[in-house]
Amino acid sequence: MQNNNEKILVWLPSPLGDGILCTPALRALREHFPTAGITFYGKHIVREVLTPCRFNDDWIEQKRNNPFSIAARLRKKKFDQAVLFKNSFASALAVFLAGIEQRIGYARDGRGFLLTEKLRPPKLANRAFKPFPMIDYYLAIASWLGSDIADRTLTLEFLPKDKEFLFQKMPEIKKENGPVVIMVPGGAFGPSKCWPSERFSATADRLVSAYNAKIVISVAPLPAETKIAEEISNQSKSTVMNTAERSLNIGQLKALYSLADLVICNDTGPRHIAIAFDRKVITLFGPNDPAWTDTGHGKEIQIVGKAPCAPCAKPFCGQKEHTCMESITVEEVCTAAAKLLEGKV
Repeated sequence: MQNNNEKILVWLPSPLGDGILCTPALRALREHFPTAGITFYGKHIVREVLTPCRFNDDWIEQKRNNPFSIAARLRKKKFDQAVLFKNSFASALAVFLAGIEQRIGYARDGRGFLLTEKLRPPKLANRAFKPFPMIDYYLAIASWLGSDIADRTLTLEFLPKDKEFLFQKMPEIKKENGPVVIMVPGGAFGPSKCWPSERFSATADRLVSAYNAKIVISVAPLPAETKIAEEISNQSKSTVMNTAERSLNIGQLKALYSLADLVICNDTGPRHIAIAFDRKVITLFGPNDPAWTDTGHGKEIQIVGKAPCAPCAKPFCGQKEHTCMESITVEEVCTAAAKLLEGKV
């Protein structure tokens, strides 16, 4: 039975991309429990990318990983129900120790006995997890609770001030000439997902020549990704903008993506930011199965690298040559870019 005054804890998945892929389920929960008090619990990066958000009433930011200290913190809030989009054993243990009466999530990682409502993730005959769109994986939990899950649209927002500060830091974006093309050459998963930097720079040069494109290299503020951005900038014959040099926060980054005419990216979190703002996207896949992150976005072209060992789902390539990503050519990417920029898709 639905209690209109119920206090619901929603434990969000940790990776930035998964947090975005979870938004259809978060919307469905909000619509199904319109008067309940919904509190999101998650890591700082997930809170940043989902804020502002209309689907919750409060936030608790995860600052520790110890389930006992987390449980002590949650117990004070006296939640009636915990919805676990996080798959870990520790998350189920924490809400159990917090005394939350109803605990809903997937029975996996040996945590089924800690849950009161259990979903079973789809598996193959060999007992491995079946590749399954994470949007639908999360929506299945919302459906279990009675929500209408027809809307699979990813949703993100930003504040007006974010766009104002973006224009201050990147005034070139406001110029009318040429499409804005964002390139995402990094990836938190690991280097196995990354297309070679010299191919990003070659693609940038061709798009500048053909369309007078304004190229933005978008990377996380990490040494490895900053290095990739520098390589692309140095190898490119054209002038490119680099977010590592402009110090954009997450809100400003979302504002930037909302203005993109095209985003060319590895299979990584910013791809989902672009899709949430209904942008045109080219996604380059190598070691990971595209089925896991399929969104059904009609403005996306997926280019899947070919290799006998793919998809391996490994963050580091153990082969002599990184065949899956290196099999994707500049010509393929530029042909896809032309279709999207010229409105043929």
